[in-house]
Amino acid sequence: MTEPRFVVVRLGSLGDIVHTFPAVAGLRQSFRNAEIVWLTHPRWLDLVRSSGLATEIWPVDSRSLTSVRELIGRLRAHDWDAALDYQGLWKSAFLPFWGGVRKRIGFGPATIREFGVPILYTDSVKCSTTHIADQNGELSLRAGATQPVGPFVLQVRDADATRVRADLAKESLGRYVVLSPGGGWRSKCWPAERFGALCQKLRKELDLPCVINYGPGEESLAKDVGATSGDARPVCYDGETNTLQALLRDARCVVGGDTGPLHLAIALGTPAVALFGPTDPERNGPYPRGEIVLRSPQAVTSHRRSDTTDPSLLELSVDVVFAAVKQRLGLPA
Repeated sequence: MTEPRFVVVRLGSLGDIVHTFPAVAGLRQSFRNAEIVWLTHPRWLDLVRSSGLATEIWPVDSRSLTSVRELIGRLRAHDWDAALDYQGLWKSAFLPFWGGVRKRIGFGPATIREFGVPILYTDSVKCSTTHIADQNGELSLRAGATQPVGPFVLQVRDADATRVRADLAKESLGRYVVLSPGGGWRSKCWPAERFGALCQKLRKELDLPCVINYGPGEESLAKDVGATSGDARPVCYDGETNTLQALLRDARCVVGGDTGPLHLAIALGTPAVALFGPTDPERNGPYPRGEIVLRSPQAVTSHRRSDTTDPSLLELSVDVVFAAVKQRLGLPA
């Protein structure tokens, strides 16, 4: 009997890929010798590779007609048992459809983010769970997995860990806390000046310096945090995904909102404090559950993008977040 061959579609982004790992791990545990080909954007090749879950990883840039055409040709050159679209967008659903994959599994209309996408699936799954990682697992079950999610371990390369330690040593940093102030759009980001004040308290009261992680387009945000940190002198770090993994893994704690680095840190087993506002932690929060999540009872779930901080995040004071960090570090209140 031949082993099954699956196409997994999750093009991006960082946090979403991390929340897809448990479902693909469930698929891998159920079909240990299966061929699992993961389609993703070239930017995330190292991240997907670090999970060890895919037999092969095929890069595709959905904005490049040449890249899409080449991928479609590769898909059509093979027979597949099923494609699982964990992304649920037109750009992801069209790939296995054009690629001639006969069984195409995706989310049903109640879960999908873009109207009409389920018409491209042969199997639309009506999800009964809330968290996106568990919903992803329901797609794995439809593909024949015996369990929806499974454990996985992200591998950090020794060379990347050595490089990060060397970079931090230049700044005389050993123990440190990572602050991740970004988050895709400003409405779900805790204010920069509060991250700066938190940085001061961590340095002054716990003798813990901070590293400010930031991604593309977040340079000014990182500078704002640094400018409001007084004499705490945080270090700004904008490494690629592989060095980011090393940075997060070795941190004492990570503090951030609903953002990729926070979810990546949790997947690496690093203690975390999550600051949530307009997005719902029941759906998008830390997974597996167990980390500290701070969210105002007055928060209203919304995915509307805005250039101003959501009012509910302003209700999370620096003292409350600092106390949560101490708790996560196992320190007395």
